[in-house]
Amino acid sequence: MLTALGLDKVSEAVYRAMLAHPQEGVRALGARLSLPEQQIRQALDTLSELALLRPSADREGELRAVSPEIGMEILMARQQAELTAQQLRIEASRAAAAQLISEYADLRPAGNHPGVEQLTGLDQIRDRLTLLTREVREEVMTFAPDGGQKPENIEAAKPLDLDLLGRGIRMRTVYLDSVRNSPHTVEYVNWLATHGGQVRTAPALPTRMIVVDRTTAVIPVHSDDTAAGAVVLTGQGMLTALCALFETVWAGAQPLGAAARPDEHGLTAQERTTLALLADGHTDDAIAKRLSVSPRTARRIATDLMERLDARSRFQAGVRAVRAGWLAL
Repeated sequence: MLTALGLDKVSEAVYRAMLAHPQEGVRALGARLSLPEQQIRQALDTLSELALLRPSADREGELRAVSPEIGMEILMARQQAELTAQQLRIEASRAAAAQLISEYADLRPAGNHPGVEQLTGLDQIRDRLTLLTREVREEVMTFAPDGGQKPENIEAAKPLDLDLLGRGIRMRTVYLDSVRNSPHTVEYVNWLATHGGQVRTAPALPTRMIVVDRTTAVIPVHSDDTAAGAVVLTGQGMLTALCALFETVWAGAQPLGAAARPDEHGLTAQERTTLALLADGHTDDAIAKRLSVSPRTARRIATDLMERLDARSRFQAGVRAVRAGWLAL
């Protein structure tokens, strides 16, 4: 019954028996469940690792089962942490695949390649994007991982935005959470919303990307230098993957006007992402670049997380985060 939450049948049976008969020890539980003592002890180890057993305050040296209300909350929180970590891995894999394709396209000799068009330099990129936006019929989906927008760029974008929205084009854009600290960008997003645009924010984005009508995608060849070159992808398989990537990030992103929603551990999305990056060994500078914040801000977030976990090192923080259910193994 609880296998979906990560509890095997024997451990679940032992947990239920301990709830119903809290006075019984290993031998009695084995007799009641018709199981060898070794299996009972293995189940007790599993339940302890999942924090479903705690030292008894009444009987020193013995364990007691936590209440079902607390136990189910612990299991669901752990499962949510695992799902979050898996989603991050999927997003990273999809982004890596798209980046590999774009880099490989840049290395190949110029010529006709089905589903791939190479763009070199900022002028070619801008000209192709202008043409695409003129031809769009239904929808534009965008990842904008650059952080806050400059006032002059915002003013330059408004006429095109008005043209698209006036034609009934659905516009969805995901910015980084850090744009919430940019008054110009927040004002621009509110302006977009009044004209029908949709904007959300996420703690991190896998790559810069524009998808038009789910048939054409533009991504940079090098994420560190987006003006150097880009590729236009029209292959059905890659577009299906990129659209799925966008929808996954969009579903987990947050409307800009909404307040940050901490999870059951009191972590914001930005803090969860920072913790995952810390556990993967990223430096403050790398984390700052991924979140589009200053290195000082990245250090502040990392230091605060370590203090909350009472950890002296990043490795220890990762271990304690896993034990607390903040991160999946």
